[in-house]
Amino acid sequence: MTTELTAIADRTSSAPRFPAPSVAGLAGTSCKPQHLQAILAGPKPRGFFEVHAENYMGAGGPPHRALEAIRRDHSISLHGVCMSIGAPQPLDRAHLARFRALVQRYEPALVSEHLAWSTHGNTFFNDLLPLPYTEATLATVCDHLDEAQEAIGRPLLLENPSTYVLYRESSMSETDFIRAVVRRAGCGLLLDVNNVYVSATNHGFSAAQYLADFPLEAVGEIHLAGHAEQTDDEDGPLLIDSHDRPVADAVWALFESVVVRAPAIPTLIEWDGEIPEWSRLQAEAAAAQSILDRAGLDARRSHAA
Repeated sequence: MTTELTAIADRTSSAPRFPAPSVAGLAGTSCKPQHLQAILAGPKPRGFFEVHAENYMGAGGPPHRALEAIRRDHSISLHGVCMSIGAPQPLDRAHLARFRALVQRYEPALVSEHLAWSTHGNTFFNDLLPLPYTEATLATVCDHLDEAQEAIGRPLLLENPSTYVLYRESSMSETDFIRAVVRRAGCGLLLDVNNVYVSATNHGFSAAQYLADFPLEAVGEIHLAGHAEQTDDEDGPLLIDSHDRPVADAVWALFESVVVRAPAIPTLIEWDGEIPEWSRLQAEAAAAQSILDRAGLDARRSHAA
């Protein structure tokens, strides 16, 4: 860790700087600079906000001033996209140090990364690339999770991928692989329901069966997002995890089937392209909140009975 990064970490390792309201059973949204003034000027939203860690890895400046303004009144979910946990090469220690400093600086309610790889040697790809599900990959992912979790001092939530290709050498299913990762690394999970639907459509398996087999007991957060519809070279359906439109009806239905089983999981609406007005994003979060509230009420009635 560099001297500068050590200083940042040391400054933020004392008493909590921010309130820590629970996010259980709440719906949140992506936090976009376009919406900052509307968020700060309007009524305090009930939920929380997600930020991408890599957008805040500088030491200061406007991004941090904006995030500090949000964090004073709201819980945040810190979501990494560039750690490359599935790559065969070692984790980038400078990147991990910056990630650690952000966790300490902003005290997020949730911290997550992707089950994917995006680096090879000195090349960095602007994609979250899929992995073969083998024993060798399992060992690599768990070693990297151990290192990351040791650095930040808390469990990391690992997000299931959206995929467009499969590996012939895979020796286990995705859900079996994820279950093994949780058991061996002690991490939590981020269940992206849209990713499940995208992958299921692209590869022709049942999204409902995938969710039935998913280790829901380890899930600490849910993601919902929109996807683009295309066709492949054989005129079959091809879905792209684009995050640039409303959540699809089929994904809402899958989400409802999940929260019936686990109604208190915090849920995040992702919208990263073609950014809408703040009111439109709020409406998506309100729809998710309504489903969460209904599932929570049903659960309480069931326990009371």
